[in-house]
Amino acid sequence: MSMQRIRVLIVDDSAIVRQTLSEVLSSDPEIEVIGTAGDPFVAAERIAEQVPDVITLDIEMPRMDGLTFLQKIMSQHPIPVVICSSLAEDRAQSTLKALEYGAVDIITKPRFGTKQFLEESRITLCQAIKAAAAAKLRLLSPSRVVEPKLTADAILSPGTSAMLETTEKVVVIGASTGGTEALKTLLEALPSDCPGIVIVQHMPELFTRAFAKRLDSLCSITVKEAESNDTVLRGQALIAPGNHHTLIKRSGARYYVDIKDGPLVCRHRPSVDVLFRSAARYVGQNAVGVILTGMGDDGARGMLEMKQAGAMTIAQDEASCVVFGMPKEAIKYGAVSKILPLQAVAGAILICAK
Repeated sequence: MSMQRIRVLIVDDSAIVRQTLSEVLSSDPEIEVIGTAGDPFVAAERIAEQVPDVITLDIEMPRMDGLTFLQKIMSQHPIPVVICSSLAEDRAQSTLKALEYGAVDIITKPRFGTKQFLEESRITLCQAIKAAAAAKLRLLSPSRVVEPKLTADAILSPGTSAMLETTEKVVVIGASTGGTEALKTLLEALPSDCPGIVIVQHMPELFTRAFAKRLDSLCSITVKEAESNDTVLRGQALIAPGNHHTLIKRSGARYYVDIKDGPLVCRHRPSVDVLFRSAARYVGQNAVGVILTGMGDDGARGMLEMKQAGAMTIAQDEASCVVFGMPKEAIKYGAVSKILPLQAVAGAILICAK
């Protein structure tokens, strides 16, 4: 029996992008491109003829922008949407808005480059489509309004907390499809003196910085995109920059991050496995590992190493995941100490970190 292929509709105003995406996606035997559209009006006609399993959507288009079209789709006929954006700093904010409006993932438009680049791009694009096809679509929860951070901490430098005792806990978190909203829920629930956090969210470069800024504006903790040699501090979350692996290292009592290039690991860069394995090696039983919603098995082996090193490990439960791939694999490996709904993860981190 032949397997049912994932039917994709490509919506982009550039004919070259439509053609390139069609070729890249069609090269995967599990994916079938059922049509392309140059703008949302043509896309609506295509959807009326045949409903796709996944739509790739450009944000900037004539006649109707992608965000407006996305809102229409999600309110009238929810279909998993993957935003296909060009790599531009000024586009990052509106692209992140799309995730709040219900898009399941962001990919960057394929650029013509080296053979290796095109192959990596192909892996990333096809992986995103497969994850979107498996995603559970959910009703959007309104964002809460947060008071600005007008505490003394905003003025005092965090210098003193750099003199960490070696019993200081470090939290490492891995997430993929559905992770941007899951991380928002989790980090909003943490108090400003929670243990230091390092996060890998599968996301293209440039978008991680905009994502960190957005979370920073919503949470009582500080959130920033990680830079090499940043110290892991209480009350702060560091997000791995897109397209770079992020490791935790230790110097005396200080934990810090190291940002590295390198090949795709588990089809990703940054890879959760790379972060988790470094936590197993350098943080050991002082680490708390958390694996959230996402497709694939990135993080499962690294989390097992963390558990074997004495760390507490937590997986998000199936009911609260958009895609129960990564947590499921970690559970299958025997790498998980606790399986919890997303709403309970922040509390469990604080208990583990006492």
